[in-house]
Amino acid sequence: MSEERGGFGRGRGRGRGDRGRGRGRGRGRGLILFEQTNIMSEERGGFGRGRGRGRGDRGRGRGRGRGRGRGDREENVWTPVTKLGRLVKEGKIGSIEEIFLFSLPVKEAEIIDHFLKDRLQDEVMKIMPVQKQSSAGQRTRFKAFVAVGDSAGHIGLGVKCSSEVATAIRGAITAAKLNVAPVRRGYWGRKQGMPHTVPCKVTGKCGSVRVRLIPAPRGTGLVSSIAGKKLLHMAGVDDCYSSARGHTRTMGNYIKAIFYALRKTYGYLSPELWKENTLTASPYQEHTDFLSKKAF
Repeated sequence: MSEERGGFGRGRGRGRGDRGRGRGRGRGRGLILFEQTNIMSEERGGFGRGRGRGRGDRGRGRGRGRGRGRGDREENVWTPVTKLGRLVKEGKIGSIEEIFLFSLPVKEAEIIDHFLKDRLQDEVMKIMPVQKQSSAGQRTRFKAFVAVGDSAGHIGLGVKCSSEVATAIRGAITAAKLNVAPVRRGYWGRKQGMPHTVPCKVTGKCGSVRVRLIPAPRGTGLVSSIAGKKLLHMAGVDDCYSSARGHTRTMGNYIKAIFYALRKTYGYLSPELWKENTLTASPYQEHTDFLSKKAF
């Protein structure tokens, strides 16, 4: 059955199968019992121990099948999956303010990139390890807090937890883009020049942390902590007083409270907003015919 067959010894062999390319080398120690003319394999050990490495018919090679290949498709082409995404990509919605005006939910981060891509900046506010007790021990993951803003009245905050730091940061950036909110700015005293501070006193809270933002005269600057200054600057606020209470060392709750306070600036109806505005049709209603077509 074999060219050489060892007795009750040990044998080691390396070889590639009969369907592959192959040279096979092997050594066998023991008594040669017999030889036969019908050679079925190159070497076979006896009743001892044997080790072998082999490759069968599925070897390396280039051929057809699943895998990466070069094609005509571009890698970074955005294919929208929501109605709002289709309207934005076709240019039916001119600015991001139209989305905020009708309170349309944003489910794709590419919508924010479409309007604010050149101006949007992101900042990693904090990365902290979190642990969970499991039957196999402790499972450690990383929690990332990322803020995005364009320093012109738009701010977003995202939180993501993942087993790898890079994955957590990427997920937090995407979550921050989906949470982008408009920030209303106003004046302290004389209304001259561009708006520079918050329009009124606003409060945000998260956990035990309470943050109050107070309008400040032009030239005051940002009176806040380092993290607070970063968020206020990314929101486009130049002058502002801040007051905080609670356990502000908990960075996650502190920056969330500031974000909630900035988001509330459009929740107050001040006298300059009392004039009547004609409410137009929603983009979904205005472009019904376009949306009724099948998306390819």
